[in-house]
Amino acid sequence: MRDVRSGVTRRRARSICVYLRPSAVASGSFRVLLAFSMASTAWAGGSNYGITPGARPNLQGKISEWVVPTPKFARDPVPGPDGNIYIAVMYGNKIARFDTRAKTFKEWDLPDGARPHGLLVDRNGQVWYTGNGNGTIGHLDPATGKVIEHKAPSGGDPHTLVIDDQGVIWFTVQNGNRIGRLDTRTGVTTEFQASGRPYGIALDKAGNVWFCEIGGNKLGKLDPKTGKITELALPASSAPRRMATAPDGSLWVTLAGTGELIRVDPVAGKVIKVYALPAGPSGGPYAVTVDGAGIVWANEISTDTVVRLDPAAGQARLFTLPSKGVGIRKMIVDAEGRLWYMGSQNGRLGVIE
Repeated sequence: MRDVRSGVTRRRARSICVYLRPSAVASGSFRVLLAFSMASTAWAGGSNYGITPGARPNLQGKISEWVVPTPKFARDPVPGPDGNIYIAVMYGNKIARFDTRAKTFKEWDLPDGARPHGLLVDRNGQVWYTGNGNGTIGHLDPATGKVIEHKAPSGGDPHTLVIDDQGVIWFTVQNGNRIGRLDTRTGVTTEFQASGRPYGIALDKAGNVWFCEIGGNKLGKLDPKTGKITELALPASSAPRRMATAPDGSLWVTLAGTGELIRVDPVAGKVIKVYALPAGPSGGPYAVTVDGAGIVWANEISTDTVVRLDPAAGQARLFTLPSKGVGIRKMIVDAEGRLWYMGSQNGRLGVIE
């Protein structure tokens, strides 16, 4: 690494056979080709969202979808401690909650111009979102509907956020090229100058803040104690988009530009494996999340497919979603090990279980 600076439809999934063929590449990493052969029709989870993800080693593969009440670029689903799923409705300027038992929705209006983007629910059931339209981090109390906005010092377009065990929220400001820190206990917000249009973000087990420089083809690492940022260079045009932390401490990153999924050792500061996804460079890998057993999920936005990868067993499954033009930007695993996704383009909330 290089020192930079301080500062409802239902469908069963198709089962597939996957063959992993490793071959050596530069820097001691490995490239693994996922060769998908159709057989028949048939700390973790994006890093610190307040809920410990579960696991389903014998996943049935049933897919269900529900139309959201305000299908205006709804996105970024997250589980709450109540077992329900919360969604940011970006163009509708709302937060929605899906009751996973009653299968019903509730919505809250946000201040004008907030345009919520990223979302999380903390351990106390409080909802936090990035106000991409007004340069804020918003706090919604679902019990009262009250919203408090914390203005980012430089405004801009807060993008994606995570929370640590001390209640500190870390967030990216994409076009503003900054990493933000909000202490939810004091309301104090601090910013760190970054570069490369920071996008996805995750925390490693040492508490370091990692982020994707989608415009710079690099990963950034911020030391929260010193504010120092170092970078890990990736191949040209790789366009790292989202990242997630696995239970073993490794980081998983989608490369939107090359159609790949990479595994990063945050301690060594290097890529240790590269996985070529089935749709290739045109597939547009977007979201990535990891369950409690280390199973990695990633979607390919161009083909409306989701890949479930078991790195330890060297096996994967490919799920074709029941609806088309879905547009998944974010996925998350809940406490029961179910994978939830939100179709920003088709307005459907989905689950694979």
